[in-house]
Amino acid sequence: MRRIVMINWVSVDGFFAGPNGEIDWMIRDPEVDQVLHEPRAGETESAGSDTMLLGNVTYTLFENSWPNIAKDPNAPEELHKLADEVIGMTKLVFSRTRQEAPWENSKLFHGNLVEEVEKLKQVEGSPIIIFGSGTIVHQLTNAGLIDEYLIAVTPVILGKGKPLFSDASKLNLRLLEARSFQSGNVLLHYERP
Repeated sequence: MRRIVMINWVSVDGFFAGPNGEIDWMIRDPEVDQVLHEPRAGETESAGSDTMLLGNVTYTLFENSWPNIAKDPNAPEELHKLADEVIGMTKLVFSRTRQEAPWENSKLFHGNLVEEVEKLKQVEGSPIIIFGSGTIVHQLTNAGLIDEYLIAVTPVILGKGKPLFSDASKLNLRLLEARSFQSGNVLLHYERP
């Protein structure tokens, strides 16, 4: 069965975006990015995935930023590598309002999120990664469909913003790993028992 892995950056007070969706408060950390690509328990190859699941807002943000980063000669090498990886991935876009998803390797879904993800999990393949996409995280957490949670906590208190787990039902998780980095970021890796 294919696993669903959520990867998100949050502030110390649990927000994954500022009040207006801003993410400029995140402390980018190549060390964290590297760890996210290491094999995890039970895996023999890179933890990388060839598929990501996105909501409309995150898809639009990625579509408007990653191609520009890939072309930017002044962007750090690790960001170029990450941009190329994101651009090459299959992007499963869930939206009620978007009529098309023109970015390469994108597939648009309008159906029931939970039902579609249940079907996707039955297909063999590498893990499906969820970035951002708070509404999707909320729905799939409540449906018990996210298998792993990788949460990078940035040493910033926002005070207000968009909480990652808004209105989520209680879910006990098992800690697999906690790692701290010189940047002050802490990566927490949990799984659903």
